[in-house]
Amino acid sequence: MKHLLAAAAAVAALSAQAADVPLPYEAKARHVGVVNCASSLCHGSITEWKGSNVLQNEYVTWSRVDKHALRANQVLLNDQSKRIAKNLGLKQPAHEAKICVDCHGHNPPADQRGERFKASDGVSCEACHGPAENWIKSHVAPGATHQDNLKNGLYPTSDPVALAKLCLSCHFGNKDKFVTHRIMGAGHPRISFELDTFTQTQPAHFVVDEDWMKRKGSWDGIRLWAIGQALAAQEQLDVVLDPKRGRDGLFPELVVFDCHACHHPMSDTRWKPRVGTRPGTIRFNDANLLMLRQIVRRTFPAETGTFNDLVLSLHKAVAGEGGDALEAARKLRKGLDSVVDKLRTRAFDDADLRAILQGLIDDGLAGQYTDYAGAEQASMAIGSVLNFLAKRGAVRDVKAANASLDRLFVTVKDDEKYRHERFQQALAGLKTTVAR
Repeated sequence: MKHLLAAAAAVAALSAQAADVPLPYEAKARHVGVVNCASSLCHGSITEWKGSNVLQNEYVTWSRVDKHALRANQVLLNDQSKRIAKNLGLKQPAHEAKICVDCHGHNPPADQRGERFKASDGVSCEACHGPAENWIKSHVAPGATHQDNLKNGLYPTSDPVALAKLCLSCHFGNKDKFVTHRIMGAGHPRISFELDTFTQTQPAHFVVDEDWMKRKGSWDGIRLWAIGQALAAQEQLDVVLDPKRGRDGLFPELVVFDCHACHHPMSDTRWKPRVGTRPGTIRFNDANLLMLRQIVRRTFPAETGTFNDLVLSLHKAVAGEGGDALEAARKLRKGLDSVVDKLRTRAFDDADLRAILQGLIDDGLAGQYTDYAGAEQASMAIGSVLNFLAKRGAVRDVKAANASLDRLFVTVKDDEKYRHERFQQALAGLKTTVAR
């Protein structure tokens, strides 16, 4: 136990540094290609190796069942992608266009591609773990440590902030690659993402055991979920604050607003009063901020009022109710920096999880998730929290809880058919189930 605590302390000390390293596509090293990892003596074994501190079958898992593999790139060859490329007026087909391949593949600069690198491999090993030129040999050397590998350029995916930035860079976007409202108007699906849920649904190619924690620190899915919510909100605010990304001609970049505030029949007069909003205005998509409210309320209760005031100021400014919207976004963005810093090493016990779960449910029953985006995000969040409580043996009737959760997910399965009343009914049923 002592060596685990010592390792955790060391990892915590390096956490801030790890989160500031360049993303894999930004790193200045050569990308050598997937084939260098695929040997049966490396990560290409059909079965797990006994006595190894890694599974050794990571390549097989990725290539056979992970959607990040070839399928992420191959989707660019289908009719929908061809139509999107045509609608956008791209000079290249989708599978060659930077605007598409930056997220649907691994697209480092040409001069950083090794002779065995293949763009057709899709979102490949080095897209997440960083260019391997400087660590592919040394990471298997006798006595090599995880910290040595990081120094040699391995991307720190075990750090929750670094991992959140990595995943969000494609599943939401950043300064270099971003699914704009114009791209969605051309036919691209709406972006929907929640870090822990998507992590859990991916085929795992690592096991968090004592050896893993000794080398890399503890893995806390709730911490990852919380940090993911904060960073997703920051990325939205960065779009608002970026003069290049924040506008599209006469209009602001509409992707940061609630889609369904506009995309519904005119006869469907669905507007309902919410704090800081008024009829006829396009409302800022606050789905991640609604989740963060519960996180802040539980983990930093003294700061709840400040956080709520910052969010309210943004909503009012966006709705034209007073104040400068850019200044409100800037203040909230800065406030979220503090939240992320405090969450880096925050451990969540059963009482924390129950309080967050109760808060998410109560907010929904109080009408906070009238919009689809909030309801969708809350459903995934509730699922994550319940999952961790169940793993800890803190849910009395897991089967009944899962059945109630399934009924909740049915109500958010199709955004065009979402009805707030049905969502609330399912939420009320879930509250009764978990209270038993």
